[in-house]
Amino acid sequence: MSQSTILITMAVGFLITVMCSPIFIPFLKRLKFGQSIREEGPESHQVKSGTPTMGGLMIIFATVIASLALTWFETSLLMTKELAIALIVLVGYGLIGFLDDFIIIAKKRNLGLTSKQKMLAQIVIAVVVYWILHNSDFSTAVTLPGTDLSLEFGWLYSVLILLMLVGTSNAVNLTDGLDGLVSGTASIAFAAFGIIGWAYGLPSEIVIFTFAMVGALLGFLVFNSHPAKVFMGDTGSLAVGASLAIIAILMKLELLLILIGGVFVVETLSVMLQVIVFKATGQRVLKMSPLHHHYELSGWSEWRVVATFWTVGFICAALGVYIEVFI
Repeated sequence: MSQSTILITMAVGFLITVMCSPIFIPFLKRLKFGQSIREEGPESHQVKSGTPTMGGLMIIFATVIASLALTWFETSLLMTKELAIALIVLVGYGLIGFLDDFIIIAKKRNLGLTSKQKMLAQIVIAVVVYWILHNSDFSTAVTLPGTDLSLEFGWLYSVLILLMLVGTSNAVNLTDGLDGLVSGTASIAFAAFGIIGWAYGLPSEIVIFTFAMVGALLGFLVFNSHPAKVFMGDTGSLAVGASLAIIAILMKLELLLILIGGVFVVETLSVMLQVIVFKATGQRVLKMSPLHHHYELSGWSEWRVVATFWTVGFICAALGVYIEVFI
């Protein structure tokens, strides 16, 4: 797969998002699809109430079109098994997020699907993905990054897939609390996996999907950076998170996701730590969780928090690429 194909893939994803946004954002405004801000969130965020949400639809649309077009250009095939799996995850988790966002807007509240409904839907898609992979004789061995050491998971690999898809989608969803935070950190993470996939000569459709997501996220960032003109909503965050997990699975880089997605891991751990300590002692470790809100309430500007998290995400991604490609 040539470097020009990678650049074209990112360009197509980027341009589709950038060209659709000036049409789609006013459409969302006319439908009054505005974001409901949590009352328990930082007070400074209340000014964001009413900002159009469900912008994740543009990310999904751009990624699907760019992936299909460039896969056909590169392989003369419109669809392959690997691409089909990635698109099932992208669209499936995006649909869950869309229903959640839509219920919030329709009922004018900041809670959509119940946690049980959302979890059940996520598990169902994860089971479908495992069933497809299982019937494709997909390897259930997990390799330690940077080594030739591997561990055969057997039937436990189904549990790993479930944890990765559900866990990563929710981790990205938790991180999506500041303008441009997820679109920036996720584009960096996808780029890292794309570089590794290209360096290893992995199937072109997997690499194409990965860089299509990079382009779509960067295009979305144009309108999502502070002050955001549109939010991706659960529609985008769940789809982006699950897609990051399925790429790690298809590339057989399951454990490397922990490092490359380090920002999302830390954000999730901050929530877990806050809940556990508060229930045990009645005291708060952080001023507010997830972690990005703690820094906001400590006096950091929103842009400073986002830029810092982008930097940390870049360092994690660079380390992941170094370990996997150069060691």
